[in-house]
Order: sequence, then C-alpha cells, then structure tokens
Amino acid sequence: MTLSRSPQLTAPHTDLWSLRQLTQFVQDIATPTTLSVVVQRILAGLLDVSQSSHGALYLLDHDHDRYRHMHSHGQLDTVSTPSVIALSDPFIQNLLQVHQTLLASNPDSASLMATFDNDTTNPFGTFPATLVIPLVTRERMVAFVVFRSRAETGCNPHNKDLLIAMAQSAANALDALLMYEHLRQSQTLMRRTDRLRSLEIIAGGFAHEIRNPLTSIKTFIQLAPERKDDSRFIEEFSHIVLDDVNRIERLVQELHDYARYMEPKLTDEDLNEIVSSCAYFIQAQADRRGIKIEKELASELPRGMLDRQQIKQVMLNLLLNAMDAIGENSGTIRVRTHQVRKANGQEWAHIEIKDTGHGIPSEHLDHIFDPFFTTKHASAFNEGTGLGLTIAHQIIQEHRGTIQVQSTEGVGTTLHIQLPTQGS
Repeated sequence: MTLSRSPQLTAPHTDLWSLRQLTQFVQDIATPTTLSVVVQRILAGLLDVSQSSHGALYLLDHDHDRYRHMHSHGQLDTVSTPSVIALSDPFIQNLLQVHQTLLASNPDSASLMATFDNDTTNPFGTFPATLVIPLVTRERMVAFVVFRSRAETGCNPHNKDLLIAMAQSAANALDALLMYEHLRQSQTLMRRTDRLRSLEIIAGGFAHEIRNPLTSIKTFIQLAPERKDDSRFIEEFSHIVLDDVNRIERLVQELHDYARYMEPKLTDEDLNEIVSSCAYFIQAQADRRGIKIEKELASELPRGMLDRQQIKQVMLNLLLNAMDAIGENSGTIRVRTHQVRKANGQEWAHIEIKDTGHGIPSEHLDHIFDPFFTTKHASAFNEGTGLGLTIAHQIIQEHRGTIQVQSTEGVGTTLHIQLPTQGS
C-alpha cells in the first residue's frame, strides 16, 4: 500500500483530503484476506497520517490473555519492543480504561503516557512513544498501535479526527478477520469431532475386513511345516498370503489417514471405489442389525478430483444416518451412482443414498443442514450430535458440488449428492 505523505493543507481543503485518505485506507485494508497483510497496511496508513517515524502494532491474543507483537515499522531494532504484553500489564489496563487516541502533547493523556518514562511500568523499554492508538470495536480493544512522531509536538491536531476514523475502520477489519479465523478453527474442531464419531464404525468394518486375510495367513502358517516340500503349495499360498498382507497394510493406512486430520488434498479418485469402501466398513454393523445394503454402481462413472478422506467422511456420515433412521427394525439401504449431464453439457457424478427408515418430518427438512440440529433421540444406536450433516454439506460445497434431501415421514429418506468430474 502506498499513501502519499500528509500535505500541509488549508482549512477548506482539509475535509476533502481527509475523506480521500480514509476512503483509500478502507479500500486497502478491505482487499487482502490474510491477517499479516492487513496488519502491515493498517500500520503503514496510521504512520503516514500521524507523521510518525517508528511504530508497532499489537494484536489481541484472547486465548492467552495477552497482546502479541505483529508488525513494526522504522528502526526498531535498536530499541526494546516486547513480543508479547500481558493483559494484566498496568499500561494495557490503563489503555483499556481510556479507549481513546493518546498524544504525549495532550494534557489529558499525560498520566498514561508518563508510564513510558517509568522503568517499572513501561513494557516497551527504551521505545520513545509519543502516540498510542487503541483499535476498539464492540467494547473490545482488538489491537493497539504505538508510534514515535517525527514532529516535536506529536501528531498534527488537524489529523486527529482522521486518525480516529481510520482506527475504527482498522478495528472493524481486524475484528472481522479474527472472527473468521475463530470460525475456521471451530469448523476444524467440528470435523475432527465428527471423524472420531465415525471411527467406531470404521473400527467395526476394519475387523470385518481383515478377518478373511488373517484366516488365510493363519492357515498357511499351520500347514507350511508339514508341506514345506510341496513347492506348488508354497508358491501358490505365498502369493495369496502376500496379497492378504498388502490388503491389511492398505486397510491400516486407510484407518490411520482417516483418524488424523489432514488438510484438504485433491487427488484423482474413483468415486465408486470410495463408495464401496465405505459400504464395506459398515457392512458388519449392518449385518448385526438386519439391515441389507444394496449397491448399484455405474460401471463407467467418470473419475474426479476429490479429497478422498473428506468424501469418505461424508459417505460414512450419510450411511450411518441411514442406519440410525431404520433403527431396530430390519430395512434396506440402497446406494446408487450414475452419471448426469448438466444443462451446460458438463458430466457430473451423482450418488444416491436411499433408506427405508422413519423419514424426516416436512417441517424439519429446511433445517437438517443447520449446525447441532438433530432429529435423533438418546435411545438411538448412535446418539446424534447435529454435526454430521452440517459437515457433509460443507465438504460437498467445498468440492463445488451439491447435496439435497427428499423424505417422506414413515417411508424413508433419499439423499442426492452431485460432484463435478475431471471434465467439469
């Protein structure tokens, strides 16, 4: 961001210049999406208008009850600027009470600015601050800036109103970014929680999947001593056992990848294979509950660029919900994939999950993707958290896809997922 140095204007031109400066400042800090860039532009803009040579910006770290140094400007290497300042620090406590721009030349600010001359209360050591600007929004100081003015008398009084307006805009921008970061972290925690919830199903499916490979390995070990001279037996059974060991290794890796959170990673995937894998994982539990799983997978379904683990999380959630909807009664879950052509000619993959469960009341259909909304009860096989469908909806949207639900109470529910393929 480049801002012209504050010119010496006559009174009639001051308002127009201030408006232009403020407009440019707001545009500059609204454009970037990263916190570091916004902080740098805020500090540069405030430095320019306040005619300051040195400055530092501190941001609220609410989780640790402190303000953290984010960015500096000027020759601050030769002075002491702490990396963090505790919320309990006397200077911070005084600043929180005042909530206004402080000038060393202003008598109203004298008591607080005097802390810079007191070694026992000055958190900035030898930093010669003449100006402090708190960035306050919603009764909260999200950040503050300390400056050393180039002018002997501090900030130009004509610029004080402009600084206050810029500080408010800066506070709003930082507050919005902090809220976005908090939301992103909350969503990450929600996804981790939901993945752990699904691990019970995966563990049951894992035990079901490795039973046959372990049987063949055990049989080979038992028979090998007495048939060690049978070269044909040893050769053929060795291949079988090796294939089964590789299968178990793949299953262990799949379980490991699912259990730990991973950043989204798009890879070339066969959607049918992912659907089949999830169906296998829940097969053991479905069998115990008398639920039949039917698959109808399109043989020529186009491949797609997907995050394998995230799509598995979606499928496991939907299949688990389908089993919960069926409850203690026997029923059927039908999983179908096919190819659809959009109006623009693009080919998309369509996944349909249909259950014969109790269905969803019509008044609830508009809310099933809302966070923490659930129609499940404590007596269900898996008590609902209200996160599964919300996270599924988020993941599908992040894949540029759609998810829709159709349901008739007492008849069952059908979920439709559409995802772009490689050619889309």
